[in-house]
Amino acid sequence: MQVILKQDVKGTGKAGELVKVSDGYAKNFLLKRGLAVEASAAAMNEKKTKDEAAAHHAQVALDEAKAAAAQIDGKTITVFAKAGTGGRLFGAVTAKEIADAANEQFRLNLNKKKISVKSDIKTFGEYTCEVKLHTGVTATLNVSVKEAQ
Repeated sequence: MQVILKQDVKGTGKAGELVKVSDGYAKNFLLKRGLAVEASAAAMNEKKTKDEAAAHHAQVALDEAKAAAAQIDGKTITVFAKAGTGGRLFGAVTAKEIADAANEQFRLNLNKKKISVKSDIKTFGEYTCEVKLHTGVTATLNVSVKEAQ
């Protein structure tokens, strides 16, 4: 019997998959517990529609990530920080501060977890960081750290 899984079932498959299982397993376990539905024509059509919608949303997200990468790739943002004597910062410039500055300057919604800073930013100067916007879509962002007035 073919069923469409509603949830992940260990040893059988992941949610949304069409799997072929024995009749007894399907009737007595999967269907009875609401873990799957029988693969009727209506259920197959609904699965196809959901798969197409998911593919469309994934493509839209990828296109948005590519557009954002084109907008910020190679650009420089300026972060202002306070420092003591010798040009050493009080603390360090974090990915959150970089994300906030980039969101303000480019009108994007970058997540601080997607920004990878190669080394700690504890002095004034120019730094490079990598922004992972989507799977396979990255951009390089230059960070200029200047003294706050």
